[in-house]
Amino acid sequence: MNKQMIIAGLKARPVRTTVSILAVALEVILILVVVGLTSGISDETGRRTEGVGADILLQPPNSSLFLALSNTTMPITLRDKLRELPGIKAVSPVQTLVNSSAGLEIIYGIEPDTFNAVSNGFIWHKGRLFNTPDEVVVDDIYAKSKGVTVGDNVELVNHKFKVSGVVEHGKGARLFVSLKTAQEMTGQTGKASLFFIKLNDSDRVQTTIAEIKRLLEGYGVIPLREYAKLMMSNNMPALDAFISSVVFIALCIGVLVIFLSMYTTITERTREIGILRSLGASKKFIVTLIFQESAAVCCAGALIGIGSSFVIAKTITAVFPTLTILITADWIGKAAVFAVLSGIIGSLYPSLKAAKQDPVEALAYE
Repeated sequence: MNKQMIIAGLKARPVRTTVSILAVALEVILILVVVGLTSGISDETGRRTEGVGADILLQPPNSSLFLALSNTTMPITLRDKLRELPGIKAVSPVQTLVNSSAGLEIIYGIEPDTFNAVSNGFIWHKGRLFNTPDEVVVDDIYAKSKGVTVGDNVELVNHKFKVSGVVEHGKGARLFVSLKTAQEMTGQTGKASLFFIKLNDSDRVQTTIAEIKRLLEGYGVIPLREYAKLMMSNNMPALDAFISSVVFIALCIGVLVIFLSMYTTITERTREIGILRSLGASKKFIVTLIFQESAAVCCAGALIGIGSSFVIAKTITAVFPTLTILITADWIGKAAVFAVLSGIIGSLYPSLKAAKQDPVEALAYE
């Protein structure tokens, strides 16, 4: 009985029903795509940084885990102090740059010999290492996304570079120039943004970290194998706050749409509700009917939103290979719950208003 009445009610106003479903779908898409993009970039950046292969990452005091947001540096002479510690196999200084003209592309300025020592070297697809200050090495994903290959020119941080080689992705950054070039471009001669440290024995990571902290108080010392975990939103208050804001805005959209839809529906169906009440329908029955109709709209919207989110994610990664959208089962469940919750909140007042209508007045309503 209820099912037939719900379907009939939704069919009677197809345009409003369709708009409501699409609005709920938009709520779900907003949550999954924005959160997925934020989480995907953080996770992918963390995994690439771990992929360097070092054991420890050393950063200047008050540095951000997001290397693209950190502009602090430290003297490159610290490398000599670090080498004096027992168990240190190699120390590689890196000067980071950000190519903001194309998003937040991180560029590593490296010393080839020491970087190879901590990372076991690049896996080459084609070409060679840079030999001159105006040459750059790119990874295969960057080359694919920009349509460049060895010998092509690219503009980075208002400088023109020639691609000298293409390497396998996963070694920290997607672009690599010489350390000296990066220092000159940032005006940080004799400085480094971070040090990658390789140990003779990876089991001594915690011991070595304690020794580095005693030697360099206040510096950021991170075990690289845990870097991706530290990049998750629950370890980064600012990122967590951003995600919470997105979810709140999406929830507000869903609540307002369902409220307007259900409120207008109640107004238009005043006589129908009066007939139901005169036939003996209880207030509870009316409230339940409105909630079930709202739930049907929200469930349909949630399913369409989830499916659309995967389509949008695949489209974005196909057009922009350097972007990663991570849609997890956890967030799919949360988005579905938020969609239903917006339906419950949005239909609460309209359902109570419908239940309180006097049958006689409702029947006389024109």
